[in-house]
Amino acid sequence: LVVLSQSLEDMSKSLYNNTVPLLWSKVAYPSLKPLASWAADLLQRVKFVQNWVDDGIPT
Repeated sequence: LVVLSQSLEDMSKSLYNNTVPLLWSKVAYPSLKPLASWAADLLQRVKFVQNWVDDGIPT
């Protein structure tokens, strides 16, 4: 038997329902996308910023 805290239970439900968990959405950019699309978009945003760090801001 595994007992989950309320926050872990909420996280589990969000992941199961393909929605962005509340804990994440509190500190992330606003989005209406489901979790899978939101995560793909987040990766694109991270890569975009990483390119700026690696190569400098485009002119």
